[in-house]
Amino acid sequence: MLYLHDVWVNWFEGEENGYNVCHFHEWRKDDGVELLDQAPLIKVEPILFNYIENDLSELPQQLLDDIYQKAYLRKNHERVQLDYCFVVTDGVGILAIDTIGYTIPIRKSRLIPRQEQLVYEMISQHEAKQYHFYGKPQTKDFHILSPEPDLMRGLTRKERQLKQLLFMALDQLLSSNNEAEVRYWYTEWCPEQYSTIQELNFEAAWEQLFEETKYGWTKRHETFCENLIKGQPFFEKLWEMEHGPKVN
Repeated sequence: MLYLHDVWVNWFEGEENGYNVCHFHEWRKDDGVELLDQAPLIKVEPILFNYIENDLSELPQQLLDDIYQKAYLRKNHERVQLDYCFVVTDGVGILAIDTIGYTIPIRKSRLIPRQEQLVYEMISQHEAKQYHFYGKPQTKDFHILSPEPDLMRGLTRKERQLKQLLFMALDQLLSSNNEAEVRYWYTEWCPEQYSTIQELNFEAAWEQLFEETKYGWTKRHETFCENLIKGQPFFEKLWEMEHGPKVN
């Protein structure tokens, strides 16, 4: 078995979509970066890599058996053994995974560029190992709280976080079932359509608002999101995590 040593990891926990597992250039100073003293390196087929990267489903039992207790975290000059922690690649993408004792990829991290290069060198002469698994990565259902990758492509970490916050606020707006409120916010987004919007029922107004806001990310999106979440402490806290506290 191949092993990587001194692996810096920045865990993103509970992320089912790979676009939220940030690459090294998007790591932040206040991220909790850890050092793996040792981690087994596994090369798998692209279909399994995609399943691991973009889902939170059961890992193949044989893979779990292969890497069981073969990874160590370095903490305060001690080596702490981890049950199911490994680095996985399909020859293109690379991820570190820690199940924190479960059988699903709870924590995911990208690697720093120097170690990504090392992974490519180490696996260049190795075939992908075949594992049987029961997931269906091709049929994953995306929805407003788990947006499809196309809606996040090309955005920065901050933009992705704010866009997901906007989607959460729009989802709450949908559950309110308040026609006047939805018309109000659609008019805020598109004031020139005021008279047309007044004719729309709740479902049509919400659907059109979502369709018009879901692509890209601009200053207009950001302002709209900021206004939409005003007065909602949980959403405002998420906003502050990206922007810092507001100065009144």
